[in-house]
Amino acid sequence: MRSDSFQSSFPSILSAGSGLIRLSFAILLSGALIGTASANEEFTRCTDTLAEKAKQEGVSQQVIDDVFGRLVHQDRVIELDRSQPEFVQTFPGYFSKRVTEWRTEKGKEMYAKHEKLLHKLNDKYGVPPHYLLAFWGLETNFGSYKGKMPVLDSLATLACDKRRSAYFTQEFLVAIKLMEREKLQKEDMIGSWAGAMGHTQFMPSAYTHYAIDGDGDGQINLWASEEDALSSAANFLASLGWERSFRWGREVQLPENFDYQESGYKNRKPLSEWHAQGVKKADGTALGEGDTSAYVIVPAGHNGPAFVAYQNFRVIMRWNNSEFYAIAVGVLADRIAGAAGIKATLPDLPAYNRKDIIALQSKLNKLGFDVGKPDGIIGPATREGIRNYQISNNMIADGFPGLEVMAALDIEIKNKEKSES
Repeated sequence: MRSDSFQSSFPSILSAGSGLIRLSFAILLSGALIGTASANEEFTRCTDTLAEKAKQEGVSQQVIDDVFGRLVHQDRVIELDRSQPEFVQTFPGYFSKRVTEWRTEKGKEMYAKHEKLLHKLNDKYGVPPHYLLAFWGLETNFGSYKGKMPVLDSLATLACDKRRSAYFTQEFLVAIKLMEREKLQKEDMIGSWAGAMGHTQFMPSAYTHYAIDGDGDGQINLWASEEDALSSAANFLASLGWERSFRWGREVQLPENFDYQESGYKNRKPLSEWHAQGVKKADGTALGEGDTSAYVIVPAGHNGPAFVAYQNFRVIMRWNNSEFYAIAVGVLADRIAGAAGIKATLPDLPAYNRKDIIALQSKLNKLGFDVGKPDGIIGPATREGIRNYQISNNMIADGFPGLEVMAALDIEIKNKEKSES
C-alpha cells in the first residue's frame, strides 16, 4: 500500500515541482527583463543628457534628431573595456606577429602606389615615407581592417559608463561635431571598440585637430581616402614633435661587460658616450661620435636584441605608449625602406600569465622593492623593482622577469615566511 500510495502521489508532487520551477524561472526572467529595462532607461537618460550637451556646443537640431534616437548600447564594448588578456605578451611574441614579410612587401607596394604624395609629405612635414607606411601597416594592415564597431554607439556606451565617462563624453561630442563638419553618415563611421577610426585609427579629437584633406576633394575622410589618411598621419607626427632627418633608433650590439643598470629612458646619453662604452651597430661597425641623445632598450632581457632609441622613438610612443609598438614601427619602416630585419635571435621566453606577474609584484613589494599596487602589467615601476632586486642579488640587472628572478624570489619569500612563523 505504501508503494501504491507513493506511486499515486508521485505525479502530483512532480506537477507541483514543475510549477515551482516555472514560477522560479518566471521570477528570474522577470528580474532579467527588469534589469535590462532599467539599463536601457539609464542609457536613454544618459544619451538625452549628451544630446543636450551637444546642442549647447552648437550641434544642429537636425543632427541631434537624426543621431540620438538611433544610438544603441553596445554590451560588447563594456566587455572589451573590462577584459584583461590572460597572458602577458612577450616582445618576441608581439614583434613576430607584427613585423612580417607580408607587411613589408605590402608596404613596398603601397610606396609605389603613393610615391609622389609620400615624398611631398616628407618635404612638408619631415616624416619619411617608410615611417608613414609602417604606421599604416600596423594600425589597419594598410586599410584592410579598420574595425567593425559603430563608432558613435561605442563612444556613447563608454560615455555613459562610469569608469572613464569624462574622457569618452568629450570624444563622443567631438565625434558628433566631426560627423556634422565632414558630412559623414553614422553608418559609415565604423572603427575600434574604443572609437578609433579610419586607415590610421584616429580618435575623434585627433581626427578633429590633425586630420587634413590630402586628396583635395574638400572633405576629410579617413575611411575612404588613403591620401587623407597618409597626409593626416604626417601632420599628426610633425605636431607630436617628429625630428626631421633623424631615425627612430637602431639595433645595436652591447659589450659583454655592459652594465644593464644603464638601460632605460632615464639613462639618456650622447651617442659618443655609448660609443666610448663599446656599444656598436648591429653589424659590428662603430655607432658614431655624434651628440644625439639616445638610450638603450632591452625589451626581451639581456638574452634578446638591444636597441638605442632617439627622440623620434618617443614621438612614436606618443602615438601609442608602448616600447614594443615603437620598436615594431621602427623596424618595419626600415624593412620597407630596404633594410634587413633585426639580426639578434629572438629568445624563447616563458609565457607568464597575469597571475604570475601579480605574484611577482606582490613578492617584490613584500621584500621591500616597491612596485606599486600589483596589477599584472610589467611597466616602468615593475622593471625598476626587478632591476633593484637583481642588483641586490648580484644578477644581471636588465629589469626583466627571467626564470632566474622568479625562482630566486620564490625561495626568498619562502625563507622569509619561515623566519616569521
